[in-house]
Amino acid sequence: CMSFLRQKYIPKGGPNGGNGGRGGDVILLADENVSDLRAFHFKKHWNAKNGEPGKGSDQNGKGGTNCVLKAPLGTEVRDILSNEIVCELLEHNQDFLILEGGKGGRGNATFKSSVNQTPRQFTEGKPGMEGDYIFTLKTIADVGLVGFPNAGKSTLLNVLSNAAPKVASYPFTTLVPTVGVIDYPEDFYSITMADVPGLIEGAAENRGLGHRFLRHVERCKILLFLLDMAATDGRDPIVDFEHLQKELIDYDPRLADKPFLVVGNKKDEENATENILRFRNTLDHFKPLFISAVLEDGLNDLRSVLLKKLK
Repeated sequence: CMSFLRQKYIPKGGPNGGNGGRGGDVILLADENVSDLRAFHFKKHWNAKNGEPGKGSDQNGKGGTNCVLKAPLGTEVRDILSNEIVCELLEHNQDFLILEGGKGGRGNATFKSSVNQTPRQFTEGKPGMEGDYIFTLKTIADVGLVGFPNAGKSTLLNVLSNAAPKVASYPFTTLVPTVGVIDYPEDFYSITMADVPGLIEGAAENRGLGHRFLRHVERCKILLFLLDMAATDGRDPIVDFEHLQKELIDYDPRLADKPFLVVGNKKDEENATENILRFRNTLDHFKPLFISAVLEDGLNDLRSVLLKKLK
């Protein structure tokens, strides 16, 4: 602001133009109470407030209000232009300054000196940063349930935890990860388990919704391969297990080093006995567990194994 003091008895007052206020920042904030990214789906452009201009009488402008964007834990932020990961929000209340606000201009009062008593120069404010980003949610859970469609993942999560995923006898019932909590009151402990949507062969090549599904297993501490021992729709649990491992490794070779547990489901159904015997003869070194999620048979053993692996 360029301004000079003008009063009745002070016809030639000095400069009194104030500085402009600083623009607000855009800040990301991880919030455990936010479960998805729908806020960014419906609104694509976000802006912090501009700083207010300086005024006469040496009044500096007020700084602009920050724009705080709350995002769920597990959010990955990638710069569209550089394709670089800018930040990952992994802990509650973690914040990250993603775009810095502009600087306010200088009023002419700041240019006053012994050799320049009536400066007329001032500076314009500088614009704040701009950017284009992609937000991706990668579920954070202790256990990631991995299996082909209809393996019974949603049913298992439902009976083990407080989650209530949609359950039906057709593929892709689950289209987004569901996270449930398995409580161990006697141990004062709890485990989070994510039902990762059913994979299809070729998911690593992004067939179907491949990458949208696979990205959710990256941050799980252990993986639980759930196999259909009843061989529904003509599937073979041994082949399924091999294909599941291949899909994960093709997507990210580092997943080969992640601890895992093999669980055969639907042991109460027809054909299950024969497949369980074949599985034990072929892959018994993986120490598989066999359960019936529908009948809640074998779940105590599964709960105990999960606790030992994670506690």
